[in-house]
Amino acid sequence: MKPNFVKKVTNWGNFPVVEKEIRSEDQYSKIKEFVLNHNEVIARGNGRCYGDSSLGESIFSTRKLNKFITFDRLNGIIECESGILLSEVLEVSVPQGYFLYVTPGTKFISVGGAVASDVHGKNHHAEGCFSEYVIDFKLMNENGEIITCSREENSDKFWATIGGMGLTGIILSVRFKLKNIESAYIRQESIKAENLDEIFRLFEESESWMYTVAWIDCLQKGKNIGRSILMRGEHAFQHELPEKFKNNPLRLKKKLSPTIPFYFPDFVLNTLTVKFFNFLYYKKQAKKEVKSFIDYDTFFYPLDFVNDWNKIYGKSGFIQYQMMIPKEKGREGMQRILETIAKSGNGSFLAVLKLYGKENPEAYNSFPFEGYSLALDFKVNKKLKKLVDQLDAIVEEYNGKIYLTKDSMSRSSLTNYLKNVENPKFVSLQHKRILNNTTV
Repeated sequence: MKPNFVKKVTNWGNFPVVEKEIRSEDQYSKIKEFVLNHNEVIARGNGRCYGDSSLGESIFSTRKLNKFITFDRLNGIIECESGILLSEVLEVSVPQGYFLYVTPGTKFISVGGAVASDVHGKNHHAEGCFSEYVIDFKLMNENGEIITCSREENSDKFWATIGGMGLTGIILSVRFKLKNIESAYIRQESIKAENLDEIFRLFEESESWMYTVAWIDCLQKGKNIGRSILMRGEHAFQHELPEKFKNNPLRLKKKLSPTIPFYFPDFVLNTLTVKFFNFLYYKKQAKKEVKSFIDYDTFFYPLDFVNDWNKIYGKSGFIQYQMMIPKEKGREGMQRILETIAKSGNGSFLAVLKLYGKENPEAYNSFPFEGYSLALDFKVNKKLKKLVDQLDAIVEEYNGKIYLTKDSMSRSSLTNYLKNVENPKFVSLQHKRILNNTTV
């Protein structure tokens, strides 16, 4: 008979699936007891990372740490417990005229996870990572002590924890800055690009825009390789909104979200269906360029509209492979990557290309540096490890990097593995896998 707290646990990609102890508490004294009574502990937020970074022998879920502490509406500073989701922050802050400075492509991650992964978004070239706006946080260390970490106090632990993937302790609460907005809408321009040359030119021409991102058809070959659609946007001012949005510019109407009710059979997602999806996605925009005003949910979180969309990939699950190549070699490296994917037949209908600005040298465990990243979803199958090895070799050749928050298969030499986080108490399955250079 299994102990009460041992259950099957997985993250958003449904790969890997492990049977481990998982507990959640809201009292610091009980969290301390959990830390002291276990040899290995790793914190887990909402489980929306893709790989094995928040899985371990003994998992502490922060979801019961779900309280707001303070909201300074004058200065746009919010303090909350680490299990609060970004969606909950937005529900509170947007009606007050504030938005997140940095957000990833889902709002259903925890604030603690945003710090541990030092998440980035469509605006890294303009506003950097989440850590740029973190004032301080409270961290429980291996002795169960609670310390405040900031740029001035315990700064060594502050910077090791930023992007440190939970290996320095359990983040209990975070205080961070928000940005002023006049509306909950984005002024967007959507531009079709026929190939890699055109999309890279559009990215360079769009560096003055706050937000830029491109969907890319990863199965195109020859002259059409890199066929894509660039989306660039700015927070809309109230005076420029269409009349229908002006009455309540900071409030969005609630939408009904469909739910994927079951895991799709394995045969549904294949090269032909991915090609068909990519064809439709590219053709649905009839014009070369479309200008519009859309709500922030549609712009930042299009996939969040569908509940349990990860079930599309079937019970075997999927991985997200996100890599980065330095800017000067971005065009060349991305062509090699896309050619390799197209040849393998392991296509992704969720392929995202982004341009990044200069890295913050203080945030030494963060993923981004000046360059281009490509993020792709791949269904887990027998051929996938071979493809990942091929992609890893290309990324390594160009002195690139892999995003740990998405990783569950890549070779250790690509992770630029974490500094100042070695701690026998806080250990993840990813940490063990990379140090031992093994695959789950």
